[in-house]
Amino acid sequence: MPLSVIGLGTAVPQGRISQAEALALAPQMLTASPREQRLLERIYQRSGVTHRHCITPSVSPNPTTAERMRRYQPAALDLAHRASLLALEDAGIEASAITHLITVSCTGFGAPGFDLALIASLPLPMDVARTHVGFMGCHGAFNGLRVARAFVEADPKACVLLCAVELCSLHLQEGWNPDHIVANALFADGAGAVVAVGSEVCSELGPEVGGPRPSKTGGLQLVASSSTVLAGTEDLMGWTIEDHGFSMVLSSQVPSRIAAHLRPWLDHWLAGQGLALPEVETWAVHPGGPRILRAVLESAGLQPAQIDLSTEVLSQFGNMSSATILFILERLRTRAGSGPCLALGFGPGLTVEAALLMRQECI
Repeated sequence: MPLSVIGLGTAVPQGRISQAEALALAPQMLTASPREQRLLERIYQRSGVTHRHCITPSVSPNPTTAERMRRYQPAALDLAHRASLLALEDAGIEASAITHLITVSCTGFGAPGFDLALIASLPLPMDVARTHVGFMGCHGAFNGLRVARAFVEADPKACVLLCAVELCSLHLQEGWNPDHIVANALFADGAGAVVAVGSEVCSELGPEVGGPRPSKTGGLQLVASSSTVLAGTEDLMGWTIEDHGFSMVLSSQVPSRIAAHLRPWLDHWLAGQGLALPEVETWAVHPGGPRILRAVLESAGLQPAQIDLSTEVLSQFGNMSSATILFILERLRTRAGSGPCLALGFGPGLTVEAALLMRQECI
């Protein structure tokens, strides 16, 4: 059974900084020599990011993981609450209609977590079934959508709220580890939320709920998804918990591996869906960074204009990990077109996640 996305909402912290301001705040700048400052400037300028939103920087230098986690919980709830309210409003349904809550995050932990706080703040029914997709990385929202689809297949009456929240700025790292410097230049904070139902509920809701608005061309329907791990890449991308935050491993080999292996896997998977890659009309590619976007262009034989939404979101918001793809899908709906859309995400493993979406309206 396909999953119909009938509502989308996104939220970012109030604080918006330019990439030049982010460079000035970079921990490495405090002790950098003039030569090192020029190196940092080149990395930040080539990141593809012009602005991003971040929660207020910590007042203590190099805070412990415990300190970072204390700041995570209230900030995550604030973003999750705002994004979810917008998604519910977009769907035109009340919070009381939600039967399943899926939360996604890789930048913080707590039990009870922000998912329980979100139930109280919206409020959702106390008997809502909740599932947390944790520590999956940048492709976490893809995993969340797969779980949502499984829920509506198991229960055609299910109405799912999915919310991905990431506070990457909590994990800025000191020192001259190249992986940390690149991560500091790319990552930002944000939340995205989705309201999704099965086709039976979509039909019952009618066009006044989840149907087209003046600013939209219709909804999105998840018809298939798939995942693969590229062999021999386990050490190329990772996310580990250390004494001073979460530490990123981001090998320079990642783009070349994607460029070499993405197309053969996509061709095989799409063929099973009765599609050839040139038939994909629109693309929603997680912008892990400009080199990863170029690798997708090279492997799939695309033109830059075909992933301009990914480039735009990276520029204006940075890489918000799992939430980023929902920012892209939100913008995708305003574009005309009726053909298939392919969403791609990349994460630790090295894992590739794909979701095949079609435009659909509740009728």
